[in-house]
Amino acid sequence: MQKVVKKDFKSFQGEIIIPADKSMSHRAIIFSSLAKGKSVIKNFSDGQDPNSTLRIFQNLGVNIEQTGNTIIINSNGGLEQYKFPLDCGNSGTTMRLVSGVLAGQSFKSKLIGDESLSKRPMKRIIEPLTMMGANITSNDNKAPIEIYPTELHAIDYISKIASAQVKSCILLAGLRVKDGITSVSEPFISRNHTEILLKHMGADISVEGTKVSIKKSELRPINIEIFGDISSAAYFMATALIIPNSQITLKNIGLNPTRTGIIEIIKKMGADIQILDERNVCGELVGDIKVSYSELTGCEISGEIIPRLIDEIPIIAVLATQAQGQTIIKNAQELRNKESDRIKAIVSELQKTGADIEETADGMIINGKTTLKGGCEVETYNDHRLAMSLYIAGLICKNEITVNGFEWANISFPTFEKLINELKA
Repeated sequence: MQKVVKKDFKSFQGEIIIPADKSMSHRAIIFSSLAKGKSVIKNFSDGQDPNSTLRIFQNLGVNIEQTGNTIIINSNGGLEQYKFPLDCGNSGTTMRLVSGVLAGQSFKSKLIGDESLSKRPMKRIIEPLTMMGANITSNDNKAPIEIYPTELHAIDYISKIASAQVKSCILLAGLRVKDGITSVSEPFISRNHTEILLKHMGADISVEGTKVSIKKSELRPINIEIFGDISSAAYFMATALIIPNSQITLKNIGLNPTRTGIIEIIKKMGADIQILDERNVCGELVGDIKVSYSELTGCEISGEIIPRLIDEIPIIAVLATQAQGQTIIKNAQELRNKESDRIKAIVSELQKTGADIEETADGMIINGKTTLKGGCEVETYNDHRLAMSLYIAGLICKNEITVNGFEWANISFPTFEKLINELKA
């Protein structure tokens, strides 16, 4: 699907509710399916990825009812074999976390994905699961993945990368280990939604620095209302910051410190941003974010903050084109293993619009402030984050741009354009 983006507004004004956090929606379904009893999940994400997770657990025999964005799960804490392949769609989170759940089961399972997901690296989970005793076959460490019945044992795993998906996969496998403590150590702290929610549900889990340890545990059911996704909010923060005279308030956003790297960076760049009405929801910090147009300055983005804003780097690159001076992004090589090679993709497509941006081995260098000329077609590479980032870039182009493959935005944010249009003034 082609989407033409042009200047048909004066500014962006107003207040919106961002859709539910996808990371929490995945975890709420998975953990509730493993807990004995009735769980109620409100404000479940309407993105395709969390719904892939929901369908898989329905296929695995869990009683799941859905009315709008409310999910009711009645589980006995166990899973049943599904005779057909379990389809993860485009969702790497689904495939990696569900692999951890299935690794210690008493039945065989097969996980498949779409063309894009089938190209993504799975060695990062297959390796530690195999160390735990899992019996797994794959297509050269990519999907499809077949998991055979076996008993798991505890390991102390030192991960070379900071990855919430890898960490969560191992911890979920560790829930089924009969004896011993399973631990994961990372070079930096990655997203910790798994640790927080598992602890809230009664898991025997502990955190010490960058090391997380878990013992075999029975989970309690939960009642939870999923907060807004800060990764989705980032596109609206960027819009307010780079469109003159704009001011946007984003309601009920998750403010977990492992996810707020985007806020730290835009503050460093000089953003006018306020956090309002902070509160606690199931151990997670939540609040409203008010952002106004600002004169931004370039900065360096590297090191321990990268895992805390890895999904926001494409939209940060767009922001950096409108910041005075140079922005350097380093240590972000993990971006090359996402739905696309996001480093190569965002650099090549922003160059088409007139951005002064160049690719490096582990990131990019952006020189600003630059007037983006537009008047071009850009590609999304089947990547939802590129689709939305390029749409925002189109809002500041002198001439209209055409975003090819814009339908990929529906993977995570089907109401994205509707909310953008509601804010146009």
